[in-house]
Amino acid sequence: MTQIVEKPETTHDVYAAIQRTLEEWRERLVAASHDIHDHPELAFEEHRSAGIVADLLTEAGFRTEVGVYDQPTAIEAVYGSGSLTVAVCAEYDALPGVGHACGHNIIATAGVGTAIALAALADELDLTVKLLGTPAEEVGGGKALMLEAGAWEDATVSVMVHPGPSFTMRTRGAAGQGRDRFRVTFNGLASHAAAAPQVGINAGNAATILHVALGLLRQHVPDGVRLGAVTLSGGDVSNIIPAQAVLEGEVRSSDAEVQRDLKTKFLACVEGAAIATGCTYDVTPVDPVYQPIVQHEFLADAYDEAMERLGRTVVERPANAGGGSTDMGNVSQVVPTIHPMIAVLGSQGMPHTAEFASETDSAGADEAIVAGAYGLACAVADLASDPIARDEVLEAQRRRPAGATRVPAFPSADQGAKA
Repeated sequence: MTQIVEKPETTHDVYAAIQRTLEEWRERLVAASHDIHDHPELAFEEHRSAGIVADLLTEAGFRTEVGVYDQPTAIEAVYGSGSLTVAVCAEYDALPGVGHACGHNIIATAGVGTAIALAALADELDLTVKLLGTPAEEVGGGKALMLEAGAWEDATVSVMVHPGPSFTMRTRGAAGQGRDRFRVTFNGLASHAAAAPQVGINAGNAATILHVALGLLRQHVPDGVRLGAVTLSGGDVSNIIPAQAVLEGEVRSSDAEVQRDLKTKFLACVEGAAIATGCTYDVTPVDPVYQPIVQHEFLADAYDEAMERLGRTVVERPANAGGGSTDMGNVSQVVPTIHPMIAVLGSQGMPHTAEFASETDSAGADEAIVAGAYGLACAVADLASDPIARDEVLEAQRRRPAGATRVPAFPSADQGAKA
């Protein structure tokens, strides 16, 4: 591991202890990452990966259970009984076709490393360390489902780290985008396209009008938002007026209010397409709504300082940086949270590509596991050791009403059949 250049004003002994623990566990963390990488599992099917994560935590002395919060592949592993509870998140689902092209094998094992490093300091820092293995981040919103089931009710703060290309962007202010994904079904009336076209109600036409309306709408939306749609089905043969067309749509924004407004405009286009063609329609959610990330400023700055101690360059986020969405945003809306990036040094690919998938078990990926865990553990240790910052998050937790983190995973009421 890269030797740390200590800053004189920091708590050297705590940082050194974190480094020693991670060095002790390094080989096991890397081996687990490669194992998860070589056996990719899709959302809600991550039984093998969850077992690998759980075994490491059990070995480290955590009270570990798999199949919690109504999710068969979710994990809860707890160590200590301190007054400040940190919920460390581990993801381990893969993408269809390209495996671990988002590096969730790195996320999982960096999360384990973070939890184990903090467990070694739990008494000194008065911590309860809780690792939450959260399934189905790529699709399915596992964290949103676990939030509703109460997984973060006892959490003071929550942390996780995500791999990215070969540079690390500053964490403070890195909001990411929320995402609302839903299915639109237009229902018309089938008829013979040549003998009786006047009888039919063409659901395929409604899909076409919707795409055109969305294309026109894009001129009138704020910079940085995204809206898209893809037609999943719209007819079978040319001599039958299609009675049904199914589309999947989504809206994304780094501002939750803008995202809600954009969805209202999207649904107005749906309604207009239905009226124009005489179809009925219904809208149903595909996933829980992913909310934008709110980065906790103290934790964010402490993580970035840890990266700099490792000799990693932390760059400012470009104004035109691309967007991405994660269900960790939902957690950040109710619990002080960070979701920083860790660079896979030497990587050339971009996440969600086959090229990046081949790089998430490289030497740079192995180093990212340990560096990411070091950054998260140091950030939590800094918070726990700072009287003002610690009191602020504990007071926020005390003032939080019971059940406040149990946000419904599917709060939207815009579903159901409509004319």
